[in-house]
Amino acid sequence: MNLFLSTAYFAPVQYFCALASCGQAFIEAHERYLKQTYRTRCNILGANGVLSLSVPVEKVHGEKMLIRDVRIDYRTPWQRMHWRSLVSAYRSSPFFEHYADEVAPFFRRRETFLFDLNMKITLLMCDVAGIRADIRLTDAYRQAGSGALDLRQAISPKSDSRQRGGSAFAAAKYYQVFSQKFGFIPNLSILDLLFNEGPEASAVIKRCISENGGAACS
Repeated sequence: MNLFLSTAYFAPVQYFCALASCGQAFIEAHERYLKQTYRTRCNILGANGVLSLSVPVEKVHGEKMLIRDVRIDYRTPWQRMHWRSLVSAYRSSPFFEHYADEVAPFFRRRETFLFDLNMKITLLMCDVAGIRADIRLTDAYRQAGSGALDLRQAISPKSDSRQRGGSAFAAAKYYQVFSQKFGFIPNLSILDLLFNEGPEASAVIKRCISENGGAACS
């Protein structure tokens, strides 16, 4: 079964669970740009609760602009602000220093297109989380069909991560720095899992898959 996903900025744990369980995935490169989604934002957990980090993009002209053509807006120092937020939230986490050098370049280099930034992030996150996935790009926008798992719209900050488009998601609990204050917060950015669990992130992802009844694409 083929898996279809949108592009995403430091995507949530559910996104990487889908990648890990399916093995092969198509990242949608030909959809129209959608605002207020994980395509431009991620959620982390800081001392004051969940914080959403958003990548600003240049004004989208018309409703038919493709996601692959969306340019990042650097008129505000969003990279510096995002990095400061990550340091503030995770500097006391067990594995922040272990991964900081790999993650930090994304907040220094200037990619022109959002899609390119997201793809480089996703590939690195798969590598450090031990996810072996055959990731390909779509060559045109098509309906996924009955023989595919389509999560392009289903994984969304606007909906409950436990019930989405026929793909239930049960988050396996793991250590979080501020869990004593807020309890366990599920389905945050993959960065939350990596900084808190380090090499055990892959085991947490496997538990998520197991608690969801096994491979999503079987």
